[in-house]
Amino acid sequence: MAVLRTLLGEALRTTRLSQERTLREVSSAAQVSLGYLSEVERGQKEASSELLASICRALGVRLSDVLRDVSESLSVLEPVPDTLPSRLPALEPVGADGATASLRTGVHSVRDVVAA
Repeated sequence: MAVLRTLLGEALRTTRLSQERTLREVSSAAQVSLGYLSEVERGQKEASSELLASICRALGVRLSDVLRDVSESLSVLEPVPDTLPSRLPALEPVGADGATASLRTGVHSVRDVVAA
């Protein structure tokens, strides 16, 4: 299965190379170490959203465009699930005033919703 950080790194590297820029130029503009940027491009480091935004600014591209491209690549590589999850139960307050924490579905926390 494709790893998100690998696809992000490939997208960033492809963008940088299409601009004929060096790692040194982009790392300096993004204020990130050359070694770290290299690891991000090779998919060895999971970059934070702040770091990704900084790299994209340095490249003069929108983070949303990079993420869209990565999403399209991932959708081609990602396997289709065998079954779709059942619909989550509706969460409604029991009390007329809506202040009661109990729910008609018996779901009491986010953990219960995920387990349902």
